[in-house]
Amino acid sequence: MMAQFLNSLVFGIYPYIALSVLAIGSVVRYDREPYSWRSGSSQLLRRRQLMIGSVLFHLGVLLIFAGHFVGLLTPIQIFDAMGISHGAKQLLAIIAGGVAGVFAFIGASMLLHRRLFDPRIRRNSSFSDIAILFLLWLQLVLGLATIFISLDHLDGHEMVKFMSWAQGIFTFEAGAAAYVMDVHPIFKAHLFLGLTILLVFPFTRLVHMLSAPIRYIWRPGYQIVRSKRSTV
Repeated sequence: MMAQFLNSLVFGIYPYIALSVLAIGSVVRYDREPYSWRSGSSQLLRRRQLMIGSVLFHLGVLLIFAGHFVGLLTPIQIFDAMGISHGAKQLLAIIAGGVAGVFAFIGASMLLHRRLFDPRIRRNSSFSDIAILFLLWLQLVLGLATIFISLDHLDGHEMVKFMSWAQGIFTFEAGAAAYVMDVHPIFKAHLFLGLTILLVFPFTRLVHMLSAPIRYIWRPGYQIVRSKRSTV
């Protein structure tokens, strides 16, 4: 009974708490602290490692996010209608997710190393800067670890459980947490940490992911002119 209660709490109630804080917190921060809505780049302090790590990290994360979004929230019936078996979908997720995960992990490791071991960058980094990067790094470790477990479930049966859970959460299905009751603990840790990252999202530099610099396309250019003032 206790295991069922904890499972319902973490995977049935906690997702709504995390998503609510994500939505409301992001709106409030954008409204009350618009000047803090930025990535806070430390490029000027050390550029080369930032560029390599940042490109690998962002490329990997974008691919992972797109894969999770499409893979988890697309109704199973659509894959069935397209003739994509659960096993084929599972294998595709392992290969594509594995490649993207390695890219993101290497990039995150470089960025985290840079934050921790470069004295100047360490002094100019806040606790949240380091903490959120470490959480993302740990989430990537857990995600890559799930690949080895998924290799034992190439029929796609386990993936269907996560799809049913995610879609059940977004459709307010009662008892959606039951879908992931008996999955491997590493999968549960991966899900829990993912929800936690969504929870703290509005309070970190990750908010810049919600913004696209589209207005810069038509924004008029600026020119800074320094004038000489004559002294009397």
